[in-house]
Amino acid sequence: MDPITLIVAALAAGATSGVADAAASAVRDAYVGLRALVKRRFAGRPDAELILARYERAPQTWQAPLAAELGTVGADRDPDLVAAAQALMNLVDRAGSRAGTYNIEAHGPQSVQIGGHHNISQGAAYNSPPGRQGYLG
Repeated sequence: MDPITLIVAALAAGATSGVADAAASAVRDAYVGLRALVKRRFAGRPDAELILARYERAPQTWQAPLAAELGTVGADRDPDLVAAAQALMNLVDRAGSRAGTYNIEAHGPQSVQIGGHHNISQGAAYNSPPGRQGYLG
């Protein structure tokens, strides 16, 4: 992921994170820190500051303008800003609430695998229909 996309994604993830408990505090703090770094880059650019504020309310609408402004101010070349965005994404990911990671809808499945750290071996029976024991596909 390029640095601008990372920063934009981290801002969205931090703003919309549904994390609870202690993780919420860490995510919130990291988000506030990232937002402060972005605002510092946008200092003296009222249009950019307005785009950031509007992005927080409607990310899909303001994603491209925000990315353009971040590119204009050289955010992709700011190691502190990129590191803050990566740290926020890591916190959100670790807390298990990364936006868009898991969107599951299952109707009448024989088995469902959720997450990214499962191992289902061939030959396992999951209440398969008669004559289809071990069928996983």
